[in-house]
Amino acid sequence: MKLIQRDKAHIWHPLTQHQTARAPVGIVKATGSVLIDEHANSYIDGIASWYTAMFGHCNPYITQAMTKQMQTLDFIMFSGFTHEPAIELSEKLVAILPPNQQKVFFNDNGSTAVEAAIKMAIQYYHNKSQKRDTLIAFEDGFHGDTFGAMSASGLSSYNGPFEDFLLKVKRIPTPQENNLDEVLALLTTILEQNSCAGFIFEPLVQGAAGMKFHSAKGLDALITKCKAHDVLCIADEIMTGFGKTGTNFAVEQLQHPPDIMCLSKALTAGMFPLSITSCTQEIFDGFLSHQVHKGFFHAHTYSAHPVGCAAAIASIELLTSPEILKKRAYIAVAHSVFAEKIQQHPAVKQVRCKGVILAIDLAIEMQRYGNLRDELYQFFMDRGVALRPLGNTLYVLPPYVITKQELDTIYRAIEETLTHYNN
Repeated sequence: MKLIQRDKAHIWHPLTQHQTARAPVGIVKATGSVLIDEHANSYIDGIASWYTAMFGHCNPYITQAMTKQMQTLDFIMFSGFTHEPAIELSEKLVAILPPNQQKVFFNDNGSTAVEAAIKMAIQYYHNKSQKRDTLIAFEDGFHGDTFGAMSASGLSSYNGPFEDFLLKVKRIPTPQENNLDEVLALLTTILEQNSCAGFIFEPLVQGAAGMKFHSAKGLDALITKCKAHDVLCIADEIMTGFGKTGTNFAVEQLQHPPDIMCLSKALTAGMFPLSITSCTQEIFDGFLSHQVHKGFFHAHTYSAHPVGCAAAIASIELLTSPEILKKRAYIAVAHSVFAEKIQQHPAVKQVRCKGVILAIDLAIEMQRYGNLRDELYQFFMDRGVALRPLGNTLYVLPPYVITKQELDTIYRAIEETLTHYNN
């Protein structure tokens, strides 16, 4: 029996309206940048499977590290115990994070990394006998699907049924070159009229919003304003982290580092569900007390899973290797050349790139999830390219190991799309 037939019997897929959706594609193998389905069709993974498999699928360096680890220590709960992989990972991470990030808290996915960050910010002030009940976040941001993370998110397509049950959040537009004064004025009003615990943001690029970019200078100004009001700044680097924007972390392009950072996805190169919430020593110290309840009583069963930590250690070693640095630079240049080539095409509304991220807004209107968007998705799949359009925004965020031929195939498929939708 085919995979899709067996799948239909019991599985409920994410982000799917099963009444109308096409059957999923049954994937049986993946290697490098290529996915292979049960009919032996191959697809170039142009978005690194939600920006996780940045070093390629089944990367042997990472799988070998995981195999070695699981033969020594498979799993141990992380409350009351510690182990070498978690310690080594913390050391390697702190070495490449902004210097103010000194402590790491382990979670199991991006949403829970954000959830922990929000709880840290609120409890940090609670421990100081301050009730701060408001978060500040960008319009159209996305931070995950657990309730705290969902509260911080601003995309109604995900949050609609739950709006009445969310945390108190005040939203501001992303800072652009032409609106910084207005955004700063709005932020000042929010800070003065509310008891704010934290400002959470996707630095420089809003992923789920359609790979929308904003100003580093403007974001620095907002962080400065928040710090002047003693509000903690939380950088959600779950999408942007580990090399995607040209630097290891997007916040490296800022003058002012955040107080808390959220990391996942490419942390383990998609090999294992693991995430980290890092913070400053000052925040950690705010939980030290002879009163037990002032500790951070938050946990996940699989926190600091040794096999996941082994994958993350291997990923960081690859991230900073000369070979991967060269490949990251090549993709960035290739994107820029292709963006210049198509920017005047009548089917293109806007094209932009940063690091290994290429985003193209089509000059047609379509719903985030709808028939036209699904048609566009299938158009690429029929050409052996796996992209996942965000409404009318096409984006390419490939594994660092993608070959020139594979990248050119993606570009040709996009050019075919532009011709098709311009007729």
